[in-house]
Amino acid sequence: MSRVARADAASVSSATFAPLENATFRAVWLAAQLSSLGWLFQTVAVSWLMATTSSSDVMVALVQASTTLPVFVLSLFAGAIADNFSRRHVMAIGWCVIALSSIMLTALVGLGLYNPWMILACSCLAGCGAAFTDPAWHASVGDILRKREVPAAVTLISVGYNAMRSVGPALGGIVVASFGPLTAFALATLTYVAMLWVIGLCKWSGRSSPLPREPLTTAIHDGARFTALSGEIKAAIARGTLFGMTSISILALLPLVARDQLGGGPIVYGVLMAGFGAGALCAGISNNALRRALSQERLTTLACISCAACCLALAFTPSIVVATIALTLGGAGWVVTWTGLDVSVQLSSPRWVVGRTLSIYSALASGGIAAGSWLWGVLAENYSLTLSLESSAGALLLVAATGLLLPIREWTESDQDSLDFETPQLALDLKSRSGPIVVKIEYVIPEANLEEFLDQMRERRRAQSRAGARHWNLQRDLQEPLQWTETFRTPTWMDYLRLNHRLTSVDKELDQRLRELHAGELPPRQRLAIERPTGAPHKPDQTTSFFFRR
Repeated sequence: MSRVARADAASVSSATFAPLENATFRAVWLAAQLSSLGWLFQTVAVSWLMATTSSSDVMVALVQASTTLPVFVLSLFAGAIADNFSRRHVMAIGWCVIALSSIMLTALVGLGLYNPWMILACSCLAGCGAAFTDPAWHASVGDILRKREVPAAVTLISVGYNAMRSVGPALGGIVVASFGPLTAFALATLTYVAMLWVIGLCKWSGRSSPLPREPLTTAIHDGARFTALSGEIKAAIARGTLFGMTSISILALLPLVARDQLGGGPIVYGVLMAGFGAGALCAGISNNALRRALSQERLTTLACISCAACCLALAFTPSIVVATIALTLGGAGWVVTWTGLDVSVQLSSPRWVVGRTLSIYSALASGGIAAGSWLWGVLAENYSLTLSLESSAGALLLVAATGLLLPIREWTESDQDSLDFETPQLALDLKSRSGPIVVKIEYVIPEANLEEFLDQMRERRRAQSRAGARHWNLQRDLQEPLQWTETFRTPTWMDYLRLNHRLTSVDKELDQRLRELHAGELPPRQRLAIERPTGAPHKPDQTTSFFFRR
């Protein structure tokens, strides 16, 4: 290897593992790997327990759905909580719920009181805990680390989980085969307790806001509005939902492949899962090098194709070796796709809303996974396992083609931290609930700058609306056609303050470009007013109209 090649390899390795230099991230990351191992023990034990308890292929496939459906239902609620409360505390609560699920499974199996529906109920409870831990943990990455380290950190999270996936299922299969599901559930409980202990020791905090905490319903609404107005996030969500729905056939049907097609038991299932995890691990370690060689969109397309090839191989091969090799390819495609989508959502989201955008993304992707688990299970039961895998392979090829309509953004570092905002001095004593507030910004735009001004205003509308502006519009004066007025409203004075605290450096750059297009002698003039109904019978108070000039 040449000196240049060795230097490039060292640079890639250094960039990948740089976040581990942070002691807090390192401790939580290591604990997360241990708890991931416990989660995989529990997953293998639950899947095999269901396969031996129920003869229904649908019930076996629903094990995957039972853990992902709660994420779909609860994630937006959990994301709003993660953005409004301590993310560390939210993580702790989520892991307590997951630990409770494993304790219940341990007790039910130990007492011999379980049935298929009880197994699904405990899996559902574990999914409820995961709905709270996942957005809080991923959003905490930006709190613990610098922004430029976030892509590497997200990759490390995927690499770590898939490193455990490469050994966890095999170890879990050995434990289940040698000692039974009871031991696997007990070991899983211990790993969850270890995670809770580390969370209790490590201290980190999110970026604090000088404003009061948002009401939960308002926080959910604001997160949904921001996501709906962000094209990059919507593209990532759509791709994640479609990919999850189609690719989950690999994992959802794998117990059936091991039992029916390969004639194996829990050890064979564990070996197959280890092959999947090994591919994911290799792809995660190589992720930085892959991104340097190919665009994120090209990587995602190739990943979908590799998962389709995995499905086809599993549909026809009677060989454990061939199936394991195919799963290595599928695992690589799995981690490349999810890492790319996760980072795209993270880097497109300001810190004030990142928990909610991640939760919406996670919810819809998990909804796709749950729907896919049910769909491929129904096809396998009513027709054949081979037809189900063939169909999912064809669907994955269609998902690969969606990049033409929904491209994924490239990983570029941008400053999404909120700006410092100085509250304006007002002539009236407003309460936080006073409103509605009307904001007007006046520009003087010469004809030569008009086309660029309108282009910038389209971006301005999206930026202000995502931050909380309502009824945004742009007006041109009929008597002085060079005079343009940007107008929007916020429901209350507190909402106006929140809007300004949510604007980022990227939004500030847009504001600066508009100032450069402005031809007036003074900067663009901003006026603040408060609406007051004229039909009120009582005496006017301090919520009458006023103006503030900047």
